[in-house]
Formats: sequence, structure tokens, C-alpha cells
Amino acid sequence: MAGTDMAVKTADKAAMAKQAASKDGFIAALDQSGGSTPKALRLYGIMEDAYGNDEEMYRLIHEMRARIIKSPAFTGDKVMGAILFERTMEGDIDGVPTAEYLWDKRGVVPFLKVDKGLEAEVNGCQLMKPMPELDTLLERAVAKGMFGTKMRSVISAANAEGIAAAVAQQFDVGRQILGHGLMPIIEPEVTISIADKAEAEEILLAEILKQLDALGHDKQVMLKLTLPTKPNLYKPLVDHPRAMRVVALSGGYCRADANKILAANNGIIASFSRALTEGLSAQQTDAEFDKVLGDAINGIFEASRS
Repeated sequence: MAGTDMAVKTADKAAMAKQAASKDGFIAALDQSGGSTPKALRLYGIMEDAYGNDEEMYRLIHEMRARIIKSPAFTGDKVMGAILFERTMEGDIDGVPTAEYLWDKRGVVPFLKVDKGLEAEVNGCQLMKPMPELDTLLERAVAKGMFGTKMRSVISAANAEGIAAAVAQQFDVGRQILGHGLMPIIEPEVTISIADKAEAEEILLAEILKQLDALGHDKQVMLKLTLPTKPNLYKPLVDHPRAMRVVALSGGYCRADANKILAANNGIIASFSRALTEGLSAQQTDAEFDKVLGDAINGIFEASRS
């Protein structure tokens, strides 16, 4: 029986890899963590006085995510994958573990946010905080049926030393993640409001290419990047054999602007968070909620096909 179970898991992983690498669609970022959860709930129409502690807050955000995942529009037809917060991975939807529900019920590839937040800024960049428990978390992610992971650092200046350090850290941890058989999404986010954004992106491109070239020929990673100032700047990454997929974060742009910029970048798909949930409200009826979410998914899907 164990052999049969393993064969099914292997087949699932192969199907997930094929979908992650080539299927039309986008990745829904449903991974708001402790610091960003209150804001996500406020935008959803749930104020701070609606919960008295962190447990109640996390229960409410899980209910929001479950409502999104269970919506008729949220399927693998247009939503290729979804990034989950650790507590969401540990939770259930209708009694089914979340990652299992995503893949078996919705046809959506599950990813897990693994970073533990950001260090203080050095050389214009915020690296990821140490993750001493990462191996343990990755073992749980494998047991829960996750396909991959996501981790974020932040670039706020065109500082070559800082950007090199951020990208090197991302790829170092990425190799650790690959060692567990998981696909890392590497996310060095460039802040959209900085004056030297275009220059930072040129430096970032060069550093990522350097790291991709150094990966083993049997390895791939995924990349999650801020929508670039120069259209198609990241086409060399899209075409690189070590990059399974290049996805874009909305980074604070409204959905209309994010979709417009994304459509000008061939081969890059969306991985939106705020731009996906824009306009959703806890006070909406299910029909209203499903209509707003369906319209958002359709728009992001079309922009991702460019």
C-alpha cells in the first residue's frame, strides 16, 4: 500500500511540476503573515476591534482565504498556483488539509511562504532573517504535500553590494530548499517608489543571471520579481533554462496598473496578493464575492497570457 501511495505522490508532483512550468494562469499570493494580516483584514472589511488576540485574527484570515479558495472562479483553469502562510498550510478547509484541498479539489499547485521576515536595512537592502528551523519546516511542507516555497527580501536602492548580498542569500537558501525536493520561489522585491528603481533592476538582473548560471544543470528555481520599469527587462530570465518560471508581484500597484504593466512583459505571469483581493469584502454576499473575485481572476489571467 505504501508503494501505491508513493506512486500517487510522485505522479502528483510530476503533474504539479508540469503545471508550474508551462500552464497558462497565475499564482495567487495568499501568504500574508503576522505583520501584514491586520491590514489584509482591514481591506477585507474586518477591523481590529473584531478580534481580541492573534488566534482570533488568524482564524478570520483563514476564513477569508478559505472563502477565496472555495469560490467557483478559483480553479486551476486560471489560478496555476497559490502561496500559503504556514498557519494556512497547517489548517483545513472543510476538514481537508489546505494543500490537499488546493490540489485535489481545485487543481491549484500549493506553495509555502517560509521566510521569517526581514533584517534591518544594510546597503539599501533588507535580507531575510535567519531561519534556524527551516529544515524542520521544509520536512513538514513535504509531508503536507507542498510543491514549493516562497521567500522574500527587499531592495530599496541601486546598491550593487546590497543587491548582490540579497540575491546570494536567496540562492543559498534556495539550494537548501531544493535539497528537500521542493521548488523555491526566489523573491528579491524592488520597492516601486524608489527613484533609482530602473538602475536597481539592471543590477538585480545581472546578479540573478550570475546565480542561475552557477546552478547545477539538473536544478531549477522560480523567480518572483517586481514589475520592471523597462518592459521585457527580465526576458533573459524567462528564457534561462535554470528558471522554471518568472512571476511578478503587484508591489503596491492597483490591479488595473499591475495588469497593464504585466501585459507588456512577455512570458511573465502574475503572483498578486493585494491586487488579487482588491474589492473583496467580508460583508459581500457569496454571489457578490464570487463576481468580484471572478472578474479579478479573469483580468489577471489575461494579463498573464501576454
